[in-house]
Amino acid sequence: MTTTLPLFPLGTVLLPGTSMPLHVFEPRYRQLTVDLVTEKLPGRGFGVVAIRQGWEVGPGNATALHDVGCEALLVDAKPLPDGRFDLTTTGGRRFRVLGVDATSAPYLVGEVEWVPDVPVPADVAEVLPLLTDGALAAFRRYRRAAFEDDPVVATTPGLAYALAGDCLLTLEDRQRLLEERSEARRLRLVRRVLHREAGIISALRAVPAPIAELGNLPHRN
Repeated sequence: MTTTLPLFPLGTVLLPGTSMPLHVFEPRYRQLTVDLVTEKLPGRGFGVVAIRQGWEVGPGNATALHDVGCEALLVDAKPLPDGRFDLTTTGGRRFRVLGVDATSAPYLVGEVEWVPDVPVPADVAEVLPLLTDGALAAFRRYRRAAFEDDPVVATTPGLAYALAGDCLLTLEDRQRLLEERSEARRLRLVRRVLHREAGIISALRAVPAPIAELGNLPHRN
């Protein structure tokens, strides 16, 4: 089954279960926020999809989008002067973009299908605790290298997303995690990525900021 979802292209990736603040100033996304708050759009959800080519600001500047995005659930919308908003959102379900309508609303509207995880085979389920331990060890190594702390992390469903959401990773790494439909493979992937990043940080003695993220730190719109 397919459905329609307002789309918010960004130069970053939203992961399920993680939070993302958004500063809304463009007229098209102001209108999207109003439509969400007034429940003209039911469910208070919209789609965050990473830009493959182009830029965030300005209609038509995002010339190509990734196929898989993440539903953003609106938690809070704080109105600001001149019609701007500060939004608090959290990641929901993944979706695949099947088509984009650029004319029926001020913002893009996508025809999408939801992307669930594949069932976990019994033999894979047996090794999930080991994969979880490996991912947690890589996360602690990354945090010690980057922030000199040793966090306590609860082993909850969607752990790979939670670990990645607490680290500064490239858009490409985050997109691969988003598109992966197996929790076991996500745990392996996040373990490998975090060990790689921890090694880079230890060598550089600094946390490298992904280029795609630099323009998104103060504002996201």
